[in-house]
Amino acid sequence: SDPPLIVPVEELVEAGQPQIVKRLEKLLAAYRDTLAPDIRRLGSRYRYVHAAHKVVGVGSVGTRAWIVLLLGRDSQDPLFLQVKEAERSVLEPFAGASRYRHHGRRVVEGQRLMQAASDIFLGWLSMDGIDRKRRDFYVRQLWDGKGSVVIEEMTPRAMTIYAGLCGWTLARAHARSGDRIAIAAYLGGGTRFDEALASFAEAYADQNERDYWAFAEAIESGRMQAE
Repeated sequence: SDPPLIVPVEELVEAGQPQIVKRLEKLLAAYRDTLAPDIRRLGSRYRYVHAAHKVVGVGSVGTRAWIVLLLGRDSQDPLFLQVKEAERSVLEPFAGASRYRHHGRRVVEGQRLMQAASDIFLGWLSMDGIDRKRRDFYVRQLWDGKGSVVIEEMTPRAMTIYAGLCGWTLARAHARSGDRIAIAAYLGGGTRFDEALASFAEAYADQNERDYWAFAEAIESGRMQAE
């Protein structure tokens, strides 16, 4: 059968429950030290209850993730945190190493810089894994607050508005994290950059279609198996 998506920590660690709790409480204290003073005070009002290993999504394959349950006032006041592994940036060989040696902090500081309003519980910590190898992690709230739009049902006008909102959001992130004057000078006042982006998008869409049909043909011919 398929492995479970969530595995309680006591099923993965040999130590007894008191030792697990003590260790995790120590890690949570180190994490709280990375929060802003007011948020640190808020976080200190929550106590550790349980932790579990969680299988990550496709975009994070190969990394480790944990879920931690904390309770505040009572059982009706839960706080779920996700502790997610942060590895070396794939851009590092090309853009150079970050000034933050801790990869979890690099992720957190980047999100704080780019996002207009980031998660107040963003923080970081390091811990030894089950294989006793030390790894960096970043921490955030675990809550299903993601939203999306149904692009397939959009009218051309709605698509234009949506694209504009995405563009403004991305531009703001670049302006906050990069040299906004240099970026504006590079883009200029004409339409060459706009047209280049449109051409790239069309070429990318065409490549996606070619990749899909090559994939489907490989399955149909028997060169690949699909279940």
